[in-house]
Amino acid sequence: MKPISTTSLIIITSLFLVLFTNFTFFSKVTEIYAFNGTNILFLISLGVVLFALLVLLFTLLSSKYTTKPFLITFMIIAAFSAYFMHSYQVVIDDSMIQNAVQTNINESLDLFSWQLVIFVLFLAILPSIYIYKQPLINTSFKEALKIKALISMLSVSVIIITILIFGSYYSSFFREHKPLRFYTNPTFPIYNIGKYAGTTFFPKNTAFIKVGTDVKIVPNNDRKLMIMVVGEAARADHFSLNGYHKDTNPKLKKESDLVNFTDATSCGTSTAVSVPCMFSFLGNDGANTEKARSQENVLDVLNRAGVNILWRDNNSDSKGVAVRLKYENFRSPDTNTVCEGNECRDEGMLKDLQTYIDNHKNGDILIVLHQMGNHGPAYYKRYPKNYEKFTPTCKTNQLEQCSKEELSNAYDNAILYTDDFLTKVIELLKQNDDTFQTVMFYSSDHGESLGENGIYLHGLPKLIAPDAQTHIGMMIWLGEKTQQRISLDTLKQLHNNSYSHANLPHTLLGFYGAQTTIYNKKLDIVNSN
Repeated sequence: MKPISTTSLIIITSLFLVLFTNFTFFSKVTEIYAFNGTNILFLISLGVVLFALLVLLFTLLSSKYTTKPFLITFMIIAAFSAYFMHSYQVVIDDSMIQNAVQTNINESLDLFSWQLVIFVLFLAILPSIYIYKQPLINTSFKEALKIKALISMLSVSVIIITILIFGSYYSSFFREHKPLRFYTNPTFPIYNIGKYAGTTFFPKNTAFIKVGTDVKIVPNNDRKLMIMVVGEAARADHFSLNGYHKDTNPKLKKESDLVNFTDATSCGTSTAVSVPCMFSFLGNDGANTEKARSQENVLDVLNRAGVNILWRDNNSDSKGVAVRLKYENFRSPDTNTVCEGNECRDEGMLKDLQTYIDNHKNGDILIVLHQMGNHGPAYYKRYPKNYEKFTPTCKTNQLEQCSKEELSNAYDNAILYTDDFLTKVIELLKQNDDTFQTVMFYSSDHGESLGENGIYLHGLPKLIAPDAQTHIGMMIWLGEKTQQRISLDTLKQLHNNSYSHANLPHTLLGFYGAQTTIYNKKLDIVNSN
């Protein structure tokens, strides 16, 4: 193989990345700037600018020993990013990187497909082999520095001149259509990998903040017991309680003491963001995961007040919420007795809960159950076979290969299983009505896209996320003793009010009668009136 210059290899790699890993970016652009005679030169200019930007980036990072490793690394990142952006229309931002890092092996296997293999083979492995084997012309350090300076200046010049020529286009592109840059590959994924690595390995020296240190609960004769269920990817419009045409809530609709909230929104579009946020006192600011984790949450405050707290998890983990509390992992057959292979069911988290309750003779109790719920893309794995009521179903993780009906059916069967799970939670609480004021509070962490406008799963930046990813299922069930203190009729009149995750921590404080300056009665769903 004939040796080529480092610059030539960078140009070849940059051209390959623009032409073969940015089809999602250009498809998104052409949705706004139609591919016609008026816009065609601007669309070509976008490719030129992206090409020049990659050449500049790779040139600045290049050296005798770093050029090939960097190019191969970016090629691999681009291949995986291209696959997920194309297949699921997701954006590879820092929260998505965080989700990927925190995903367990079973969830990762759900994403495996032969299409992924093909993407990685042709967009990563084969190009990387070419880059690795391609001999480079040796140049002196001084000569290499001159070439680097020249190429960098030329790249910057091309970018500036191109943007100036199409100034009116780029003005709207940068100011009115900012989300389009989220799809540039691999520049945006690389930026967010760096952003995530920076905050993870070089965190700011922020002191951990204690909140609600003045909290106290005045004991009374009626102890309180709440089971808080954190759902997964359950969008509100697929609950028949919210008017969905399929009967996905046949058991819950029979619960006369249940109040379903029709207009509830999540503070994030991913588990890694929403779970810390929904238990924090930061409101929408809690979507800043670093900020949410830098201070205590409502569970810490209640624990300080003497509430016995247990977190059981059948999802990835508590995302830092329960690190200072009693935590039990139910993702494995070692602890979860209701499993089919490696797929453990949410109802397994109910095992021995009555024993836990009976063993705590003093103080109030709060149990958090974190569901696997509707975790995608393999929705068909999220429920036992006898819950496959809606057919035909999508039996693959390649969601775009399924019809709208098949995909919806698989997703709805998982909602149906959640309906049964929540009913079993309520039955457990009813068994304790004589001893406790009982409540079930259910809230999904975020919603889910099911192919609307070609978008699947979740995790889009909230700026551009559709309602399907933020409009969530939320409901409360009140036991008999609880209704002596909280008016069920009044609560039912509020079922169409707008609520969000910001209401959750204050509702928990209100239910337990926690007295603290951090409590905001206006945000307490059950005690606001």
